[in-house]
Amino acid sequence: MPFYHKLGKIPHKRHTTFKKEDGTLHYEQLFGTEGFHGMSSLLYHLHRPTIVKDVKESKSVAPEIAVDKNIKSRALSGFNVKPTDDFLDSRVPVLVNNDVHIVLAAPKKSLTSYFYKNADADEMIFIHEGKGVLRTFLGNIPFSYGDYLVIPRGMIYQIEFEDENNRLLIAESFSPLLTPKRYRNNFGQLLEHSPFCERDIRTPQDLETHDEIGEFTIKIKKEGVLHELVYGSHPFDVVGWDGYNFPYAFSIHDFEPITGRVHQPPPVHQTFEAHNFVICSFCPRLYDYHPEAIPAPYNHSNIDSDEVLYYVDGDFMSRNHIERGMITLHPGGIPHGPHPGAYERSIGQKETLELAVMIDTFRPLKVTKQALALDDGNYFQSWMEDKYK
Repeated sequence: MPFYHKLGKIPHKRHTTFKKEDGTLHYEQLFGTEGFHGMSSLLYHLHRPTIVKDVKESKSVAPEIAVDKNIKSRALSGFNVKPTDDFLDSRVPVLVNNDVHIVLAAPKKSLTSYFYKNADADEMIFIHEGKGVLRTFLGNIPFSYGDYLVIPRGMIYQIEFEDENNRLLIAESFSPLLTPKRYRNNFGQLLEHSPFCERDIRTPQDLETHDEIGEFTIKIKKEGVLHELVYGSHPFDVVGWDGYNFPYAFSIHDFEPITGRVHQPPPVHQTFEAHNFVICSFCPRLYDYHPEAIPAPYNHSNIDSDEVLYYVDGDFMSRNHIERGMITLHPGGIPHGPHPGAYERSIGQKETLELAVMIDTFRPLKVTKQALALDDGNYFQSWMEDKYK
């Protein structure tokens, strides 16, 4: 996030002595991205953050591709992903390319027996069902239904759920995940016409500082491989930090929709951006108020992008037979639009209560083997009325 935050105890100047009560030094760590050019934070540890005691087994977690070049519109029943105890094992990649992996998960248990770090990608975890606390070495963030959790790459974290009923949509971004440029001024501040502002963003609090030595397992995802390392000190030994690179939460319920006299294009719903893809929030809103407005979206051609919609709640006005947790894929190269009858029945309607997350990619998505198991196989024909059969 492009704003400054600090937590805990830090020295007056960077890169100067910062002593513990016993007179020994804290250990400073620059936690940054894109070399020394991207956003960074300075952390102060009780122990060296470099004490690796053992490197154990590694295993591939790379997605298995079933359809490499897809032209077929698809509907995936996301809630058919079976709940799994382990947080990492629960992750099911469904649509992927070199910019983003779109993942579904239904973890039953909290991640508490080990620590996790994604060294490949920033993570956006959307909480569809569930409640709990994201615990990181930069502090803790409570979360609940409708929250986006944004976790920068390299962040060491655990996650605690209140119960076993959890449904997550995860986007792993291989470039920094940011707020949209057009909603920020030259200093990085979100502008007045932005659909959300810094006040809506929940930063880490309740910094945990553990002064413990022993054996602590960290699972690290790097180049599609999950490595298991054993560290000699507790990863959450940070006494203070400051900077711009940290996890945060933003609720989809705090997104303020932009409306107009006639139908507004999808970019008005944009919430995040990264290299070659965007994430948008479709929220309850008033419909267009021109006296002859057609609130349903017009047919449009996805020439340069694949469109993914994840349906959260409510009645999505442009689609028929949609269920919670369903994902639709409208691939680039062919047009798509409202289902038969949706265009007409939207006329005269005053509002929509739909809630959905959209991910538009500007390079084609590949379909995984796990996705085919969730695919009804018939969605591409759902615009065909009886007279065309």
